[in-house]
Amino acid sequence: MDLFNLSSAHPIAERLLSDPDLQPGEFELRHFPDGESYICVTSKPSAEAAIFCDLSAPNGKLLPLLLLADTLRDLGWRRITLLTPYLPYMRQDIRFKQGEGITSRYFAKILSASFDHLITIDPHLHRYHSLDEIYSLSSQVLSASAAIAQWIREEVPGGVIVGPDSESDQWVSSVARMAGCEQLVFNKTRAGDKDVSIDAGDLSQFQGRTPIMVDDIISTGRTMIEAAEQMVAMGLNPPVCIGVHALFADDAWQAMLEAPLSRVVTCNTVQHPTNGIDVGDIMLKGLLNR
Repeated sequence: MDLFNLSSAHPIAERLLSDPDLQPGEFELRHFPDGESYICVTSKPSAEAAIFCDLSAPNGKLLPLLLLADTLRDLGWRRITLLTPYLPYMRQDIRFKQGEGITSRYFAKILSASFDHLITIDPHLHRYHSLDEIYSLSSQVLSASAAIAQWIREEVPGGVIVGPDSESDQWVSSVARMAGCEQLVFNKTRAGDKDVSIDAGDLSQFQGRTPIMVDDIISTGRTMIEAAEQMVAMGLNPPVCIGVHALFADDAWQAMLEAPLSRVVTCNTVQHPTNGIDVGDIMLKGLLNR
């Protein structure tokens, strides 16, 4: 299979390209003086191609991705797979107020028109039960839970796995089971993007223990910061914070550095200084076993 990499220096792409079963696709992508994209593929067409693209901050990356996919199909590749560790535009899954666009559906329609198959890691499935509800291509959802659980067993044995809100329960349950840890999930009320309140309940039985907060996305960080402040106030150790996708919007990273957190660790789906859990092998296995 030919693998075309649109995210140079990404560690997952480098892991994929180190496998002898994957041939690096050769192409040129540059921009004309007016900003339009130029694409030229020099690899010879084969039966199947895959494109790796880090789609965090997706708006500027989407058009070159679609142009490359359509170029490959036009040149003769018959089946095209998209590999994106983080799948964006999944949070707007309902019309919260009149006039809003349900952008998760629109984004799914765009990708489904250009690709045959999608491989991603832990998409934000909240109101959707699967990607099949909005994507018409075939999809393969991989999980970082095993890699996270292994990290916890090695780095924080005896910790308590905490989900900062009900949406995190799906990750917390599987990670806690594989890590052999106790678990609990808090309740969250959100009044705005950066205005959240957490109900931690009675944590007296966990005093002196180290909480390990696990969530799929760290964006504003407000949920984890609020939860950490409550747990420390109730006598627990400063928690470890683990996220699958390190988005860290605006001042989130600085705010978390100043919060009562002992450590912040993320998977390397999105490149960030907190990356400490490698999921490259998970994505490689998913691609080879598709």
